[in-house]
Amino acid sequence: MEFHTKHFILNKNPYRKFQISDDDRLLIIKLFCELIFNLKLSIINVVINKENISPNTSSYNVLDNALKYSIQRIENDLKKIDPTKKFMIITDQGRIGKMRMTTRKMQRINFIPSKYNIKPYSQEIKSLIEDPLEKDSKESYFIQLTDLVSFIIYLYSVYKLGVGKIPNRIPRKVDKEKIIELLEKLKGSLNLNASKPDLYGVVYYPKRRNREEQESWFFGKQGR
Repeated sequence: MEFHTKHFILNKNPYRKFQISDDDRLLIIKLFCELIFNLKLSIINVVINKENISPNTSSYNVLDNALKYSIQRIENDLKKIDPTKKFMIITDQGRIGKMRMTTRKMQRINFIPSKYNIKPYSQEIKSLIEDPLEKDSKESYFIQLTDLVSFIIYLYSVYKLGVGKIPNRIPRKVDKEKIIELLEKLKGSLNLNASKPDLYGVVYYPKRRNREEQESWFFGKQGR
């Protein structure tokens, strides 16, 4: 049976009929995290924080930017390991057309914000082989494990940023401490260099532009 982490944790169909207790469901998630750790993977997590999208930017494409930043981080990581390395994208079904458009564009022109200049610089993607390849997630354990990591990172980001929403039916035991415990089990497989400011290497976009914006955002949230 295909494993959907969110539905499993929330005890939704098709898992409800098995009457698995909250403790056992959490234990199964922990075992999956231990499995991922033993697979010697390098996982890069990119989160789009919609709270930081400027109200004046109506054209911000969440999927396009999430994919773009992920691809850029993968290519940068591979260059550090071995500049001759190449990579492919295997994705679940449903968004292949949009992903293909994004990846093809990045191979022709790819502007990156500069830390030292107002103007961005161009760094086209060179290591990507082929267009993204689509695969049914029920036929791929790797895609299912990606789904598990993504949901854990989502919960972690909700707790960390104070934005978004924890699902209503999530067990009480899956609190902030339990999420940290799961991340600690995954930590050896997380690419911590992707974002050094974050303990688990999670990359957050878009960035807040200056300290004044950060402070107004922080105190605004505190006052709500």
